[in-house]
Amino acid sequence: MKLLVSVKPRAKRQTVHKITDGVYDVSVTAPPEGGKANAAVIKALADHFGVSRSRVSILMGKTLRDKVVTIDE
Repeated sequence: MKLLVSVKPRAKRQTVHKITDGVYDVSVTAPPEGGKANAAVIKALADHFGVSRSRVSILMGKTLRDKVVTIDE
């Protein structure tokens, strides 16, 4: 499954909200430095969908707020 994800780093709380079909808004508490926010996004999505972190990967946008993420089911 492919998702479009809009990331908000340094948020007060870590949340995942579905905006529309296949588009998600993910807030993470981690800063956008050294891949910390990307790791937090992967963890948040894995927890939200109930899969292991190894099944979630960022395809495009590793240095951007808007990302394309895949989840292997």
